[in-house]
Amino acid sequence: MKQIIENLIRESISSLNKDNSISPELLNNIRVDRTKDRAHGDFASNIAMMLAKPLKKNPRQIAQDIIDNIPSDSHISKIEIAGPGFINFFANKDSIATALEAMNKDARLGVKEVSNPDTIVVDYSAPNVAKEMAVHHIRSTVIGDAVVRVLEFLGNKVIRANHIGDWGTQFGMLIAYLEKKENESGVGMDLSDFEAFYREAKECYDTDEEFAVKARSYVVQLQSGDEYCRTMWKKLVTMTMVQNQKLYDRLDVTLSDKDIMGESLYNDMLPGVVEDLMNKGIAQEDQGAIVVYLPQFKNKEGNPLGNIVRKNDGGYLYTTTDIACIKYRVEKLKANRILYFTDSRQQQHLETVWAICEKAGYTNKNVSLEHCPFGMMLGKDGKPFKTRSGGTVKLRDVLDEAESRVKALLADRKSTLSDEDKETVIHNIAMGAVKYADLCKNRTTDYIFDWDQMLSFEGNTAPYLQYAYSRIRAIFRKAEDIKPGKIIISCEAEEDLANKLLAFSEAVYSVGNKALPNLLCNYLFELSNLFMHFYEACPVLKDSVDMETKQSRLALCEVTAKVLKQGLGLLGINVMEQM
Repeated sequence: MKQIIENLIRESISSLNKDNSISPELLNNIRVDRTKDRAHGDFASNIAMMLAKPLKKNPRQIAQDIIDNIPSDSHISKIEIAGPGFINFFANKDSIATALEAMNKDARLGVKEVSNPDTIVVDYSAPNVAKEMAVHHIRSTVIGDAVVRVLEFLGNKVIRANHIGDWGTQFGMLIAYLEKKENESGVGMDLSDFEAFYREAKECYDTDEEFAVKARSYVVQLQSGDEYCRTMWKKLVTMTMVQNQKLYDRLDVTLSDKDIMGESLYNDMLPGVVEDLMNKGIAQEDQGAIVVYLPQFKNKEGNPLGNIVRKNDGGYLYTTTDIACIKYRVEKLKANRILYFTDSRQQQHLETVWAICEKAGYTNKNVSLEHCPFGMMLGKDGKPFKTRSGGTVKLRDVLDEAESRVKALLADRKSTLSDEDKETVIHNIAMGAVKYADLCKNRTTDYIFDWDQMLSFEGNTAPYLQYAYSRIRAIFRKAEDIKPGKIIISCEAEEDLANKLLAFSEAVYSVGNKALPNLLCNYLFELSNLFMHFYEACPVLKDSVDMETKQSRLALCEVTAKVLKQGLGLLGINVMEQM
């Protein structure tokens, strides 16, 4: 419908644009939005106000001229001018019903694939090797994965990049300690407690000079490509990622081994990158180090900030790795859009790296580099979410507790499900609740981790939406032989629900464009509320309702269930026929 209205406006303006005072760019950027208050119609455009300056006319007069020249169309029942020059469009109810029937028959529910697919690298999750994933990793992992699902659904080529921390001076210490433990046990290790392993390795390094000397030598050997050190290093990476994969699978996250692109991937590129930056006059030597000075970034004294790309001992830094990373993604992976789901505190670092890459020609105006920052996860006290003792909360422990709490909730509700079905329901509700609690907030803000709120069957939560889907499926079990039929919009509650359903594609596109999953969450919550209102106002299966109306309302139920299932699926959340 939006596209139809945009074309009608464009056709009208073209007939008015006899002196070519309206630029083609303005004609191509006509915006039509759904109204928040249906008293103002179904759709509205501010195009008349945008044309006031080039046409040197009053916006309301321009709006009237546009309306007078719009071709008649069966999809539109009425057009009005509001306020300073908004043009409001009222959709024909029959056309709404027709559009909804087409949506119901479409496997994609009216969401068309993009006409010009992008190659998009999405950098998310990024845990560290030899450390267990903590609860704060959930933000990058869950938000990034939801956006990846949406971008793929829209037809883009999406490359998942799990930029794990698998390189650095600490690996000499970790390799030496892994060797020590294997020698002591006489067999290979299968690490289950990385926190203890890392702590013990550090203690050994700090107290045993012979061990420390060996650890430092192993760093040099590892970076020089020594076969033994590389083998031990790979063991650490594999053991870590096997554990992490169990968490990804449990969370129904789409990352796998093939998506690992750790810091080590770019090692061979680093010398060449530094040499290239020097040859191009972008980097210079300063006290033995190689430094890039960027005038747009100042230090406290107001001088250009120096960014070291090679230390005076020959070592490289995160900045160098991230420059090589962009070069690789643009040149090798052919990415024209790169999304980084990282902590908001990474903003300046990324902007610095991007500025260097642009200067060096590793990226260009056709490549969109986007930081998708997220805030902190806070406890109910408003402080960073920690254990009672102040330690880091393990992600595994959070997922365990979520399932334990859901199990208790179902016991209180005296569920009649079989044990097997119950386990599935417990998993889906628990994982959905934890993920949705994060996804439904604007990612740029901090959010409070609150068990009671996220597991509630009321309000903007996953359990509420999952239950809404199950309730609709229950209607069909009661309907027996009655099948969905032709949609007839005969009352306000039906029209409100129908219009919301038709807005599904807009919600999906908004997530793809802005990388904000909360926009889809908000849409699904509003849809569920409208469905509940429809269900109360418009009986579906009552004996007093005629068959044609029953079939029409069943069709509305059917589309709603499909949209809820698809929408939650794009967020990585499962639905159930029965809860």
